[in-house]
Amino acid sequence: MRTFPKIHITPKGEKALRGGHLWVYSDEVTDIGDSTENGCLVDVYSAKSRFLGTGFYNDNSKIRVRIVSRNANDKFDRAFWGRRIRYALDYRRTVMAEDFQCCRLIFGEADSFPGLTVDRFGDVLVTQVLSLGIEKIKEMLYELLAETLKEMGEPITAIYERSDVKIRELEGMQQYKGFWCGLRTDLPGVAEITENGIKYEVDYVKGQKTGFFLDQKYNRMAIRRIARGRTVLDCFTHTGAFALNAAAGGARLVNAVDISEDAIEMTKKNAALNGFTNMQFTAANVFDLLTELYKAGNSPYDFIILDPPAFTKSSGTVRNAIRGYKEINLKAMRLLPRGGYLATCSCSHFMTEPLFRQMLHDAAADAEVSLRQIEARQQSPDHPILWNVPETDYLKFFIFQVV
Repeated sequence: MRTFPKIHITPKGEKALRGGHLWVYSDEVTDIGDSTENGCLVDVYSAKSRFLGTGFYNDNSKIRVRIVSRNANDKFDRAFWGRRIRYALDYRRTVMAEDFQCCRLIFGEADSFPGLTVDRFGDVLVTQVLSLGIEKIKEMLYELLAETLKEMGEPITAIYERSDVKIRELEGMQQYKGFWCGLRTDLPGVAEITENGIKYEVDYVKGQKTGFFLDQKYNRMAIRRIARGRTVLDCFTHTGAFALNAAAGGARLVNAVDISEDAIEMTKKNAALNGFTNMQFTAANVFDLLTELYKAGNSPYDFIILDPPAFTKSSGTVRNAIRGYKEINLKAMRLLPRGGYLATCSCSHFMTEPLFRQMLHDAAADAEVSLRQIEARQQSPDHPILWNVPETDYLKFFIFQVV
C-alpha cells in the first residue's frame, strides 16, 4: 500500500511526464495531500488518478515535484539509493574508462538524482546539492558513494560540498560549503588531476562551481591537432584548459586571456606544472581585447578559441545573450586570416543549438566569411543527455575553418 502523500496534476503536466520529462511545475498541480511536507516524497497522479511517478516535493520552487521513479513498487530505502549510485558509477567506468579518476560521477536528473552534482578529482569528490529532497538524504548518499567506490577499488579521501549558490535559496535552503565529516576534513582544498595527459591544480574550495569544468574534456583534446604550429588566442581561459591543450598540441604560441587575475595566476601555475614555455598570459576583458586587436589590424592569431561563461541562465535573457555571443564570434571571425581556425561554444541550455547555429550564420554573414565546419561536438559522456529532458543537453561546441 502506498503511504506517500498524493498530488494530482493537470493534463499538461501529465503529458510532459508521460513524454519522459521529470519535472512538475507549480501551475500544473491541482490538489495536494494534507500531510505534504517540503523535501518529502510524493506520488503524482493524473486528473483521472493514474499513477505517474514519485518525486521530491517543494512548494518553495517553481519546479514543484522532481520525479525520481516511475515504478510504483520502488521502496526508497538505503538499498534503492545504493543501486542508483552503483548504476551511475558503473556507467562512468564504462564510458570514461581510463578517465574514471577524473570525471562527473552524478549529473542530476540524468542519473535520477535531481539537483545533485558529484565530480571526482582523484581521491576527492566535490558535490553540489540544489534540491531540498536530496539535501535531506545527502548524508546517506555520501556514505554510499564512499562505500561503493571503496568496493570498486577506488577509495576516496574526502568529500567537499560546494552548495554556495543562490539557487539554493529559491529552494528554501541556505548556501553552504565545507567538508563532509565522514572522511578527512583537514585537506588544503587543492587537488592535482591529470586530464588528456595534462596536469592541473584544481581549487575546489575557491574555484568556480566545483573547481574545474569537466564537460569539455574531449573537446579540449579535439583542438590539439589543429593547434600545431599555430598562434592561438584562448579567450575566457579560466584555469587554462584549452590553452594548455593547444600548447601540448605543439602551438607556436598560446595567449591565455581571462578577466580574472586569479584565473590567470592559476593558468600560469598549470603551465609551469607542465613545463610549457610556449604560452603567455593576459588579464583582460575579452570583448575589449578583441575590439582593440581588430582596430590595430594585422592580428597575429590564426586560431581563436571562444569558451565564454553562460551568457543566459533563463529564457527571458536569451535575446541579450545572442547579441553577446554574436559580438565575440563576429570579432573573432574578422580577426582571423582566411584559412584560420575558430573553436566556439555555448554552455547555456537556453541558447539552443538552432539559436547558436543561426547566430554563427549571422556573424559569418556580417564578417563576410564562410565557415567550413570541421567538427560539431557536445559535452563529454559523463554528462549524459536524456533526450526527453532537454535541460540536460546544454553544451554546443564547433570547430571551423574561416574561408
